Amino acid sequence: MISGRVQGVLFRDFTQRWASSFELKGWVKNLPDGRVEVLVEGDKDKINRLITKLRKGPQMARVDDIDLDWREYKGEYSDFRITW
Repeated sequence: MISGRVQGVLFRDFTQRWASSFELKGWVKNLPDGRVEVLVEGDKDKINRLITKLRKGPQMARVDDIDLDWREYKGEYSDFRITW
């Protein structure tokens, strides 16, 4: 869960592009409360690289907090998508 000014600033597109470049799988979506939720699967080092990118975000974003919840890898996704 990512909070701050993260909606209306291309945050989902930014996340999808970086996740795909790291060959990660999952999805990203806006939440009604203004946060962005990201579910990502893949290599832990690559996930940590994505988290580093997400802490900065796209140019117009302001990331205040990232709440991480690590879970067991399940291999459920075939790509990384923007969802609603």
